[in-house]
Amino acid sequence: MADAQLDAKGLNCPLPILRAKKALKELPTGGTLEILATDPGAVKDFEAFCRTTGNELVSSATDGKVFTFVIKHTS
Repeated sequence: MADAQLDAKGLNCPLPILRAKKALKELPTGGTLEILATDPGAVKDFEAFCRTTGNELVSSATDGKVFTFVIKHTS
């Protein structure tokens, strides 16, 4: 289970990324954040976000129209 959860369902780009960035700042290094999103663009957005910020995309899954991402705060 993640240390924190962010419900970004119903939000379109760039809001899920911006809210995730803010939530990650509140976590200690090594902490994990689970994000729930419904924007199909979030898949590529979170991959790019992790590449550019140095955070680790631990997992990415789809359940119907809901995308779930777990990001480990490493920077």
